[in-house]
Amino acid sequence: MTMHSTLSAPLPFRRPEDVLGALEPAQAADVVALASDVAMVLDRHGIIRDISVGSTDLVGMGMAEWLGRSWVDTVTPESRHKAAEILRDVSGGVASRWRELNHPSESGDNLPIRYFAVDTGDDGRVIVIGRDLQSSAALQQRLLQVQQAVERDYLKLRQAEARYRLLFQSASEAVLILDAGTRKVREANPAAMRLTGLAEASIHGQGFQALLEPNSIEAALEFLNTTPAAVSAATVPVRLVSGVDCALSASMFRQDKASCLLVRLTPTTTVAPASDLAALLNRIPDAFVVTNGEMNMLAVNPAFLDLTHLSSRDEALSGSLENYLGRPQIDLKIMVSQLREHGSLRNFSTIIRGVYGESEEVEVSAVIVPDGDQTRFGFSIRGVARRFATPLPSMSSGPGPEPRSVEQLTQLIGRVPMKDIVRESTDLIERLCIEAALTLTSDNRASAADVLGLSRQSLYSKLRRYGLGNLEDAED
Repeated sequence: MTMHSTLSAPLPFRRPEDVLGALEPAQAADVVALASDVAMVLDRHGIIRDISVGSTDLVGMGMAEWLGRSWVDTVTPESRHKAAEILRDVSGGVASRWRELNHPSESGDNLPIRYFAVDTGDDGRVIVIGRDLQSSAALQQRLLQVQQAVERDYLKLRQAEARYRLLFQSASEAVLILDAGTRKVREANPAAMRLTGLAEASIHGQGFQALLEPNSIEAALEFLNTTPAAVSAATVPVRLVSGVDCALSASMFRQDKASCLLVRLTPTTTVAPASDLAALLNRIPDAFVVTNGEMNMLAVNPAFLDLTHLSSRDEALSGSLENYLGRPQIDLKIMVSQLREHGSLRNFSTIIRGVYGESEEVEVSAVIVPDGDQTRFGFSIRGVARRFATPLPSMSSGPGPEPRSVEQLTQLIGRVPMKDIVRESTDLIERLCIEAALTLTSDNRASAADVLGLSRQSLYSKLRRYGLGNLEDAED
């Protein structure tokens, strides 16, 4: 058995003079032309004296016009030093090697050609043989584009995986990924570990049935055996080993050529159906209203209809809350401003107006709830008229009970003109001063008049006005 060296030398013709010596010049030219895409004969100065082009595409790129030009001048500036090196090596007797040169073209793209030079020995002439590399360059370009596309797809997959991991880890719902065949846990998010009470190390690789109480295993496994390969609303009740009752739902998917189950566990104690919430709001005694950002009512409960004497929900939902709540152009604007600034409002005193013009004292608590790109307001309205032990003071100027505190006076703001409130405040101050003077002088009216800087007649007049003391024995 003959062993070949891994570094074998080139194998030339043994007797070229016997094989090729009888070739005519035309035959030799045909051999050279057929063995190359372009062949040129250069003189000792590197001028192209003859050229053969075997491709119509190359002829169309203007190679026929190279005749009589310096070969170095036909290449791009960055390839000129390589062309000069090829000619220098051949003239110096150094064996030539394939070199890739680029030629400019009218299309603006470079024309790549791989060249090899042979010294003919006659007057320093050199035969340059070239092979068109356009197809190879196109393949390289396509390979580069495919590689870049693969890298972009890989980056997208990495980003998608990062988003999936973030969603999986931050989800408040307990989610597990099971192997469909073995029912073993492949992944579990933190919510699932909190719900089951198991640590990450103990839950991974564990059989799903180990997370359930014995009474729930059979129903859960039967449910998983019939899980469709799509998202389904079907659930089955189960109890975990932690004692939490849950609704089990699942869907099947494929990953890494294997079937997996996406299992969700929702504690039934935290699930509040929308119908139950609506029934609760319908039964609470306080009025409840939901509006949009323009104060148009979106939902109301029966207590609100009772306060406003509206006949139906449809009648309420066709109008604005501004038509019923607060003093016109005052209170509701203040409430909305507070809600937008602080997010909530508590025990705001105002009035609610009915459809027939009657009004009632109420307290309002409210909250603002962003809903996507929209805003929702929720108002809880409670009637407070029954809280007052005595009726609000009137503004009559005749004898009778007058306001006893500043708080009572401030309640009149928005209901009566400011000049009447000022007059009422002045009367209140007068009465308080007279009472203090009488107390200071032990009910001596003459001394009290001196303390107040009034005449006794003026003091008696004010005492009658405010109904203070027994004036039957008063002097005229």
